[in-house]
Amino acid sequence: MFIRIVKMKFKEANCAAFEANFDKNKDKIRAFPGCKRLELLHDRNDPTIYFTYSYWNEDEDLENYRNSDLFKSVWAYTKTLFDAKPEAWSVDQRDVIV
Repeated sequence: MFIRIVKMKFKEANCAAFEANFDKNKDKIRAFPGCKRLELLHDRNDPTIYFTYSYWNEDEDLENYRNSDLFKSVWAYTKTLFDAKPEAWSVDQRDVIV
């Protein structure tokens, strides 16, 4: 399992639209084959910055999602709301404290 982290900065006027679109699609993304978890985080100091953490079984699962109609429609809309180029990382967990 690995985590895909995406940092997104939106125009302030578009934050509510992003959150509404996320809410509309989050259950579909969470149900996508290979997705184990999806989280939305909001920066405490800059209200225009959000992060998504999505947990995937395999690289292939994420690639299948990225090639899906679901991703294409969500991302096409989300891109129109940005104020800066998004950043993304794929990371492996090394230690988990429960």
